Amino acid sequence: MKTNAKSSVRALAIAVALAGLLVSAAVLPGAARAAEAWPARPVRLIVPFGPGGGTDIVSRLLQPSLNEILGQQIVVDNRQGAYGNIAAELAARAAPDGYTIFIANVSVASINPALFARTLRVDLTREIAGVTLLASIPDVLVVQPAFPAGNLKEFVAHVRANPGKFNFSNPLGSYSHLDTLDFARRTGMNVVLIPAQGGGQAVAGILGGEIHFAFLNAASVFPHVKSGRMKPIATTAQRRLPEYPAVPTMAEAGYPDVGGENWNGFFVPAKTPRAIVDRLFSASVEAAQRPQVKAAFAKASVPLLVSRSPEEFRGFVASQQQRWSRIIGENNVKVD
Repeated sequence: MKTNAKSSVRALAIAVALAGLLVSAAVLPGAARAAEAWPARPVRLIVPFGPGGGTDIVSRLLQPSLNEILGQQIVVDNRQGAYGNIAAELAARAAPDGYTIFIANVSVASINPALFARTLRVDLTREIAGVTLLASIPDVLVVQPAFPAGNLKEFVAHVRANPGKFNFSNPLGSYSHLDTLDFARRTGMNVVLIPAQGGGQAVAGILGGEIHFAFLNAASVFPHVKSGRMKPIATTAQRRLPEYPAVPTMAEAGYPDVGGENWNGFFVPAKTPRAIVDRLFSASVEAAQRPQVKAAFAKASVPLLVSRSPEEFRGFVASQQQRWSRIIGENNVKVD
């Protein structure tokens, strides 16, 4: 009886194991086939800002080549508002089936999770997953042409000697605003923020003489630097920019940890199948290698830069989130 009982238990265990294998064999190939067939219909690309902005430009420069490579239409869906959080929440809640892609910049993906920690209705550190970096545009610290400083050391010394007399302008909570707060805290500069609605308003403020200095997008200020209407002091780039060969980086000028870049990258809902993530990653790399895409980015003065893997990009995003969270906390930044 004992032998028969043991045999029955063993037989039952074997039957259960076989049933599990049969279920796995039925499910896994189906999932693999679904991933291999992706995309079978148009794919929505959510952009968190309006048409014509930097993030929108990056998406549209890549769109034609991605259409060809993937064999389906990439449909750009601009969902601006609430500092990009409307689009981010929409992307995080989308079905993880590969038919929703999200392009986010440094602010939306790495600053907003800390800046809006109390009001965001999704956890962007967990509910979206990075695919690849696409572009990264450094800032240039620019001043009015008559500003009495020719380099960063002189700039810091002059501002410190005149506390509260010099203003800067950036959108509240933007990476440029946070960079300036971090720089001022490290150097002991007392400066005044004049909030801007966007980078264009800050540029206009310096050109009009109302604003003394600002960290601004290198691509957008280049024409004004070239014409002599702005004076560059330093860039936040890792190495000297071809457009600004005589302008040192912040690191070269003695501040290696100060300054960020306006990067953009592709994200998907966190549970999107890995096979689809890999397909989107490879398509993005292939698109970035096309001569016409490189030429289009160069014409727009946008540095094209893709990651070596989704893991590399996710590590980069995590480090960025930590950096900006620290700066927000150290400077007690709050945005209503």
